[in-house]
Amino acid sequence: MASGGGYSDPSQKIDYVFKVVLIGDSAVGKSQILARFARNEFSLDSKATIGVEFQTRTLVIQHKSVKAQIWDTAGQERYRAVTSAYYRGAVGAMLVYDITKRQTFDHIPRWLEELRNHADKNIVIILIGNKCDLEDQRAVPTEDAKEFAEKEGLFFLETSALESTNVEDAFLTVLTEIFRIVNKKSLTAGEEQKENSGSLAGKKIIVPGPAQVIPEKKMCCRS
Repeated sequence: MASGGGYSDPSQKIDYVFKVVLIGDSAVGKSQILARFARNEFSLDSKATIGVEFQTRTLVIQHKSVKAQIWDTAGQERYRAVTSAYYRGAVGAMLVYDITKRQTFDHIPRWLEELRNHADKNIVIILIGNKCDLEDQRAVPTEDAKEFAEKEGLFFLETSALESTNVEDAFLTVLTEIFRIVNKKSLTAGEEQKENSGSLAGKKIIVPGPAQVIPEKKMCCRS
């Protein structure tokens, strides 16, 4: 189970810090999704992100305090070289497109390729169709996105930052899966250490290694 841990509590003990990147074309609503998740805010006057910015929010997942460090990477082509460095160290990624602009969805394979070229091979990825409140302007059928996500092994949700639809669920899907993978590695490492030496019993050890991300169908927002 996961629950919100408040929006700002500097005294809170942190068990894990997970870096997650938001990527996709400009004007698909990445900054609005971040603002809704991190501060529960939405601004109609949002401007294009210049370069990269990040915000944090702490949540509780299975009784552990997890700080999500969310990086918002600019979608404009001229910032591509700048933002590519920020993929390194990310354990989660959100690929965002605008359901009312087909071109933003058609660019997703290119973003995914770049992500996989720069990020860890085990990164947890969710495909997000944003602005689902604009159903009457839809240009990307939900089934097209579902099919692509299943083919590529991605999680998938449609969101509305404006109406706060599925934004929390999208982040929790990614963060909970990261937590599951990290915890599985820790337990595996702990068992191996117990077999080799009793002196390290009970000590949490996280080691790199392959982790399978299983595609999961998630309910899209209703029109």
